[in-house]
Amino acid sequence: MKQENYELAVELRHRLHAHPELSNEEKWTKATLMEFLRSHTKLEVVDKGSWFYAAYRAGGDKPGIAFRADFDAVPVEDLCDVPYVSRIPGVGHKCGHDGHSASLAALALEVDQQGADRDVFFLFQHAEETGDGAKACTALLREEKVGEIFGFHNRPGVPLGAVQVLDGTIYCASKGMIFSFQGTPSHASMPELGKNPAFAIAEIISQLSTLTDPARYRGLVLATIIQVDVGERAFGTQASRGQLLLTVRGEYEEELEALIAQLEKLAREKAERQGLGLTISFCDEFPATVSGKASNDKVRRVCRELQIPLRELKEPFRSSEDFGHYTREIPGAFFEIGSGEDCGELHTTGMDFPDAIIPTAVAVYRRLIDMD
Repeated sequence: MKQENYELAVELRHRLHAHPELSNEEKWTKATLMEFLRSHTKLEVVDKGSWFYAAYRAGGDKPGIAFRADFDAVPVEDLCDVPYVSRIPGVGHKCGHDGHSASLAALALEVDQQGADRDVFFLFQHAEETGDGAKACTALLREEKVGEIFGFHNRPGVPLGAVQVLDGTIYCASKGMIFSFQGTPSHASMPELGKNPAFAIAEIISQLSTLTDPARYRGLVLATIIQVDVGERAFGTQASRGQLLLTVRGEYEEELEALIAQLEKLAREKAERQGLGLTISFCDEFPATVSGKASNDKVRRVCRELQIPLRELKEPFRSSEDFGHYTREIPGAFFEIGSGEDCGELHTTGMDFPDAIIPTAVAVYRRLIDMD
């Protein structure tokens, strides 16, 4: 990529890093990215409210291609010793979304200057961390009749600039489950007169290892206890309300749904037997991120042509990524680019996206555009 474009992208990333915004609060971030593209390119910039995209329109019969970058931050303090350290207390770009967006903006510069023989869409997405951003952005795929979509995530601990791929599920599906029980209060000296949800919650917890026994599934399935909240700090009153929060995840969505159904059945049985009220709700819902082999094969071919180190993953990551909403609708692939050993782990205070992998992302994306 051009040195001038690289320098513009780095300056942009540093500005984004210094002004992180949490999911669904990314007003400054979105405005800054839109202004960058309007100032440095002739691309059409389409404002969609919480998100936006830029379009290069070549016309012709070749299917359009899209690339996605997320731009939200996480509630983690930024302790990086850099001039562009976060100015927002308790919030930081600790997942590298500043780098994802800067890389996509750099690609936009290159395509605007060099042209392409197909329509290219640069999708800038909000709220990846909470799982609700991509679902809204799938409207682009339908409205613009996009034929294929790609995205990447940086990966600390992997050699700088190396690309990682996996056919099928690369990030697991997951959901937050909230079990809210309502019992009946009583004096602590007469527990038999009330209904305490602590016992139902304890019984559910005791069954988690059985319900997630690997022998019952062909892929990874987990149920992680996030919080148990029962009663109040009042030693004269028996607990009468309680919540159990779980994150459930699975390599295959059908197995995740099977686990959820078993948990719901178990909770309702306990509530009915013990005379408790029960509501079950969900949050932070992520589909499995599934990369198609045909799209991944294009990434493999690009890496061979550009002599970029390529790694074949053996199993999916347990974490979740909402890119799966896109590949439910059209062909596509999500891959990783190594961030090296010195950038800090994801979602930790010392994490900082390495500028050095921006050219790798741009090179891979640019070559994917040019492929038949």
